Amino acid sequence: MTVIDSSNVLWPLLVTFLAPFAILLTGRNQNLREAVSFVAGSITAIIMLSFVPALLSGVIYRHELFRLYPGLTVTIALDGLGFIFAFIAPFLWVFATSYNIGYMRSLKEHAQTRYYFCFAVAILGAVGVAMAANVFTLYLFYEIISVFTYPLVAHHQDEEGFYGAKKYLVYLMGTSKLFLLPAMILTYVLAGTLDFPLGDVKNGIFSAEVIAAHPNLVRLTYVLFIAGLAKAALMPFHNWLPSAMVAPTPVSALLHAVAVVKAGVFSVSRIILSGFGTETMTALGLSLPTAYLAGLTIVVASLIALTKDDIKARLAYSTVSQLSYVIIGVALAAPMAVQGGLMHIGNHAFSKITLFFGAGAIYVASHLKSIKKMNGLGRRMPWTFGAFGLASLSMIGMPPVSGFASKWYIVNGAIDQGQLVLLIALLCSTALNAGYFVPIFYRAFFLPADPDAHLEQYKEAPLSMVVPLVFTSIVSVVLGIYPQLFQNFIRMFGQF
Repeated sequence: MTVIDSSNVLWPLLVTFLAPFAILLTGRNQNLREAVSFVAGSITAIIMLSFVPALLSGVIYRHELFRLYPGLTVTIALDGLGFIFAFIAPFLWVFATSYNIGYMRSLKEHAQTRYYFCFAVAILGAVGVAMAANVFTLYLFYEIISVFTYPLVAHHQDEEGFYGAKKYLVYLMGTSKLFLLPAMILTYVLAGTLDFPLGDVKNGIFSAEVIAAHPNLVRLTYVLFIAGLAKAALMPFHNWLPSAMVAPTPVSALLHAVAVVKAGVFSVSRIILSGFGTETMTALGLSLPTAYLAGLTIVVASLIALTKDDIKARLAYSTVSQLSYVIIGVALAAPMAVQGGLMHIGNHAFSKITLFFGAGAIYVASHLKSIKKMNGLGRRMPWTFGAFGLASLSMIGMPPVSGFASKWYIVNGAIDQGQLVLLIALLCSTALNAGYFVPIFYRAFFLPADPDAHLEQYKEAPLSMVVPLVFTSIVSVVLGIYPQLFQNFIRMFGQF
């Protein structure tokens, strides 16, 4: 691996930094305002693609933006792991913008300029988290996401919206201040640096001497990191996620697929692999407790999802469950499991955004949220429910959709490590996933409609909503057939 100092790595951040201000300046012209999001997302994704040849040849880009104090810098870097998240966020931003247009205009939502501004800042935060070269930079952008997604969760400005947003902020800002900030301070005190050792997943920030002299302090630092990264929605720090479903559906898609929870599991992955390293995780006995907690989260969240009739609530608990696949894979520290966990960051993003896009399209077209009332609706909205069905197969882990590929690697990693308990949890979750996704598809296409429902009045949502959700569902299939599209970057990142 070769680390190159290059200011070119700042371009994705510069574009996403300027985009929110351009949205404010063009706010009076809704077409121009929305065009800014399209252009900014497209340019950022194209810039990210320009780094691909070098990344795949073993180059890591790094550049110090500015130094606050000795040892405390804002430094940007791009490696294989960072590329996956830093590319997915702006790429999906393009399709989320198209979807936003149909959703926000169809429902005549208020404060649209504020909405698009905060949406754009959240993407900036996601790209910053992905490209953080040290713990301080990651913390800075992690907090930016929390602050600027609060207005999105509270968008409707009613009692339910403010309550959900308050819980959202208390959970995320509370845990980051109580746990993540002390973890960062302890890391600096123990290691003398906050910089990730880029290109090395075995040896983290802490030297062998520090680990030998202060093993319990290093363990405490790790526990504080995991507790402080509540965006990853590990139980018991998950309850903010279902409560945030009071937000408009495109915001739910942003929370679940593009920025917030992905920033959580990405940050956990970065801390485990680049902060502590697989050898430290194993030596200090941190791997299995983390994996078991993730396994418990998977099963319990899936059981709760079975009880939910509101489609967004069901999808919310599905997200809580699915995120822990990433954490199990990374925590196990076995090469196959780690690859599967990191692949699931991208695979889950495309599948879950499809599901939320589908839920929003259903609401715009029919104003239905209750799954029990969707009998026969698939025959009126075949494109929406067809895409929803493909994304559901990915969540279940059925080939050839992308979720199968990542789960296959995680399961094999658990077998390699002889972890029968985790294997059972993973297999049970597949059955539970089928239990709460298949009935939606079955009701929509195979059960007769309630005569009082008057389904003949319903049709597909606007094309600006349907096209993005169909496209993202197709991408889920492509990633299932060609898993190496993400896997090549992961292998280069970890030298697997």
